[in-house]
Amino acid sequence: MRIVKTILQKFRLYEKQSFTFSPTITIFVGPNAVGKTNILESLTLASVGKSFRAVRDSDMILWGNDVARVTHTILSQQKEGSMDGEEKLEILLTTGMVQGQKTQSKKYFVNGISRRQIDFVGNLRSVLFSPTDLKLVTESPSVRREYLNTVLVQVDREYRRNVQSYERGLRQRNSLLDRIHEGTASRSQLLFWDQLLIKTGSYITEKRNEFIDIVNTYVLDDLQYRIVYDPSVISPARLMQYKDEEVAAKTTLVGPQRDDFRFEKIGTDNTYIDLARFGSRGEQRLAVLWLKLAEVTFIEKKTSERPMLLLDDIFSELDEDSRHIVFSIIDKQQTIITSAEEELLPRFKKIHGASIIRLPTRHGVQ
Repeated sequence: MRIVKTILQKFRLYEKQSFTFSPTITIFVGPNAVGKTNILESLTLASVGKSFRAVRDSDMILWGNDVARVTHTILSQQKEGSMDGEEKLEILLTTGMVQGQKTQSKKYFVNGISRRQIDFVGNLRSVLFSPTDLKLVTESPSVRREYLNTVLVQVDREYRRNVQSYERGLRQRNSLLDRIHEGTASRSQLLFWDQLLIKTGSYITEKRNEFIDIVNTYVLDDLQYRIVYDPSVISPARLMQYKDEEVAAKTTLVGPQRDDFRFEKIGTDNTYIDLARFGSRGEQRLAVLWLKLAEVTFIEKKTSERPMLLLDDIFSELDEDSRHIVFSIIDKQQTIITSAEEELLPRFKKIHGASIIRLPTRHGVQ
């Protein structure tokens, strides 16, 4: 599939604005704080059902408004190469007051028909690479777990279903552990939730492990990186092992909600170096670039289609060798780029089919 057109209404900085995309490469150029990243945010919102930057959904609604709408027109491509017609993907964001309390909601539509998030996700697949992705190397395990989910929900409906079921079950089990700690519930009540978490958690772990195994086969020039997965396997034996500690902590201590992974680079003596501890900032950026390009090939392997590649103002963060790697792959799928660097435009103009869109400092109705 590929994106054809996007309409943003009351979304972030945009009162109402439409954008038309090239089938190959579209570059949005403009100074900082004019809304370049907002466009990519709207695309990832369609891909995974949520923002990669907003703390609350209401953050995406233009200040002073209660409703925002994002509409994407896409073309889906059949295996034989013929186009399967247009589809419209819409996300409606609302916020308001109910009985004196502020509420917010998010609704999804495909061709005007309401869809659950689990059924909406996967219609438009994308891989985002931005300067903030360095967090994958340096920050907490929760950032890395969220990344794994962001990739896998786009290609596997069963993964989406199992994640939702696991998260609901985890909340119930933790609540029950709290009540057991207080003496108002018994251990026997854990059996149902234990079985649910073991079943759904095992599927999550299996698919995360499969993704990392495929990533580790990806070769990018002479760069030699790998991901080392540290799963927190959930099983009857491990739940029994931590049964007393869980009641004391009032929380579940094993399972995929405690997974982690790390980036490693092969050293001169054929040993692997933990990049979070010993890697330079440049090595960490290259490792994330390697991972993101491996993610593109993973999604293609799973769906037989290359996802959109979204590059959010990354060129200022990359040295010339890394820029060369990016320029060598940006025409292999539909790529949407944001940049504040005017000096890069001559390089983009040499690429067949590239479309350059300049963003003004003020946004009007279009």
